[in-house]
Amino acid sequence: MQRINPLPFAMALTTALTLAGCGGDAMGVPRAARSAAEPVDRSIARYLDRTLPAGPGGTVVAARGGELAHCKGFGLADRTARTPATCDTVYDVMSITKQFTAAAIMKLELMGRLRTTDRISTVLGPVPADKRGITLHHLLTHTAGLAEGLGDDYEPVSRDAMLDKALKSKLLSRPGAEFHYSNTGFSVLAAIVEKVSGTSYERFLATHLFAPAGMTRTGYVLPEFSRAQVAVEYDENGTSQGRPFDHPWAADGPYWYLRGNGGMLSTGRDMFKWHRALLGDTILNAAAKAGMFEPHARIPGTEAAYGYGWGVLKTKDGRVAWHNGGNDWSFASYSRILRDGTMVYWVTNQASQAGRWNLEERELEMNQALADRARDND
Repeated sequence: MQRINPLPFAMALTTALTLAGCGGDAMGVPRAARSAAEPVDRSIARYLDRTLPAGPGGTVVAARGGELAHCKGFGLADRTARTPATCDTVYDVMSITKQFTAAAIMKLELMGRLRTTDRISTVLGPVPADKRGITLHHLLTHTAGLAEGLGDDYEPVSRDAMLDKALKSKLLSRPGAEFHYSNTGFSVLAAIVEKVSGTSYERFLATHLFAPAGMTRTGYVLPEFSRAQVAVEYDENGTSQGRPFDHPWAADGPYWYLRGNGGMLSTGRDMFKWHRALLGDTILNAAAKAGMFEPHARIPGTEAAYGYGWGVLKTKDGRVAWHNGGNDWSFASYSRILRDGTMVYWVTNQASQAGRWNLEERELEMNQALADRARDND
């Protein structure tokens, strides 16, 4: 199940921004030793060398504005083939997918094809009485009242069958009243992208988001990934769970309980390109981005809120946008400090080892440390 864990990450960002500017741990050591292929920030590399446990593979990316400061793999992407993880290893980014879906809706609004204030019936036609008040804004902010999920991520469900079940499901609260994190809502948004654009969800993203950003290694099936490029995922016992597309997928990507809310494949380098595109108006103009990063809905039990496909946290250093994602095996975390353009992204193909370590639990520490080092220009 794709998920976000907002409280620990909100705390991590608060701490990181409080301590930012305190410097790295290597006085007198040059900040970075860069190559064209994989830039390496030595302070980040030294921190990771002493922090990461033996076993997992993954990639860590850090940027200062439009500069890629660090993009380097650790461990193995495939233990059987002994393939090292790199900046260009392909991973499932899990719930980070939601920001792509949200950006697609914002793009369609810029194109004059819809408005976030539209009720879903404007696109989907007649809906049950209890769903008539649901707007695209509600779906984007997890306030529609829809359940988190309708079934297993890999259940072979079509778009129309997913929509039918979602519209017949019992609401957890009336539209707009409460925050309930909902993968279902983002699958409905992906279906709306298709209905409004007249093309497939992935094709719309590829044409209107990924291509303008220079992201050639992000998608479900259109990038035509080779197996060797995609990381194998491992459970807490170190047992291989295969690659994302080794689970039941349709010919054009995940089935519809996962499509639009998770399952997108990407590389660390492409996730940097996504950040860089969001710094300017390559994809969305300033007004659209302001709407996406507005703290629209408070996340219960935290000081954070939800924008459109992003968690949002106000700090003394300004607004931070973030999202994380996880399944039973992998974990990823992505954050952007909006004022100064710092970006941190890391992903691992094994989130934990039973009784020994859990990288998801160390998200607070890692995001603090990576943010400190990424922002340090000394």
